[in-house]
Amino acid sequence: MLHQRTIANSVETSGVGLHSGKKVQMSLRPASQNSGIRFRRMDTDPVKEVHAISENVTDTNLGTTISQNETSIMTVEHLLSALAGLGIDNLFIDLHGPEIPIMDGSAASFVLLIESAGILEQSAPKKFLRIKKNIRVEEDGKFAEFRPYNGYRLTFDIEFEHPMIQNELTHYSFDFSTMSFLEQISRARTFGFLKDIESLRSNNLALGGSLDNAIVLDDYTIINKDGLRFEDEFVRHKILDAVGDLYLMGHILVGEYYGFKSGHDLNNKLIRKMYSDVSAWEEIREEDIKEIPISYWTASLGKV
Repeated sequence: MLHQRTIANSVETSGVGLHSGKKVQMSLRPASQNSGIRFRRMDTDPVKEVHAISENVTDTNLGTTISQNETSIMTVEHLLSALAGLGIDNLFIDLHGPEIPIMDGSAASFVLLIESAGILEQSAPKKFLRIKKNIRVEEDGKFAEFRPYNGYRLTFDIEFEHPMIQNELTHYSFDFSTMSFLEQISRARTFGFLKDIESLRSNNLALGGSLDNAIVLDDYTIINKDGLRFEDEFVRHKILDAVGDLYLMGHILVGEYYGFKSGHDLNNKLIRKMYSDVSAWEEIREEDIKEIPISYWTASLGKV
């Protein structure tokens, strides 16, 4: 049986918030089984907790923000993506600040942080949710959709009018049962366009953005000296974002997600629409699943 996981030891890091531009200290701490992922604002008195679930999403403008107990945590999607990729079910995330540090703009730094803490297997079984029928949300020519599938697969298409984002680089399909999240998805960085930066910063967004934590494109090319990590890094990052957003379901998805020009807003609306239709999903046991994400079979350091 696949069991729930937390980390074996507490671990700390710090960095700059992408949108706030503020330095943030963050600690990851083990949590008991069935706790879920819980953020704690250690810079408030008293300490305030925010449970990482879809119903607590309050803002999806250029990132996913969750709020509870009159406090908010910004830009949670990259860290949640790393937790999903490593199968971490229960965790306390202690923050001295309002936003998760952006690190290098991908999930890779969080993966390394979690691996350095060690992974601890717990006694409770993992929670799975199976999609039973197609569920779709759409808006302004964009859409996100859940489809029945006996495994966990994400497919994404993007469209940008830019010479560096050509047609053959705008589609990607990732299957958790046969492909490695760590190798194929976790290193894909967030990206933006130079022409938008002034407008974003005038609205107090992207204040901490730099070439160290994002891919930046001018009208013709990529201005980062080291270029891309993958030819299709842009669409891979959109899958990275979706993995993090979907982890707010509180269950491991058994089904396919398909996004066409989707983003954080449609991803959250898709989850809410799915949960509102009880005929669209069911909780299931591990033995009812044909394909299990390969990362969930990796050896853990211990068991409690």
